Amino acid sequence: MNSPLRQRLPKPPKDPARLAAVAALPCCICHEYGMQQLSRTMVHHCIHGRYSTARAPDSMTIPLCDGHHQGDWDTSKIALHREPAAWKAAYGVDTDWISWTEERLGQPYRVKD
Repeated sequence: MNSPLRQRLPKPPKDPARLAAVAALPCCICHEYGMQQLSRTMVHHCIHGRYSTARAPDSMTIPLCDGHHQGDWDTSKIALHREPAAWKAAYGVDTDWISWTEERLGQPYRVKD
């Protein structure tokens, strides 16, 4: 991503400890909607409200099962990357689930610059 002066902006630092902690959580959608989680938890970098092809920073991640994330193995659920509009209509924007994740990690949610 380039700044207005065409200078490359620094990439946000990677946070492997956070990614491991998020992956250890249950799928936020399965947990809150009383669904059975049929696959391991995957870390999803939020996509709603972004207008860039750059991946969201690790601080903007939520736990999703395969069925709610990619839908490669579990096709019984609405997968965010396969049906983003249907997922948004059913569960809201993915960034709304960051605070849910932060609460379970024991960290307050802060908007990062």
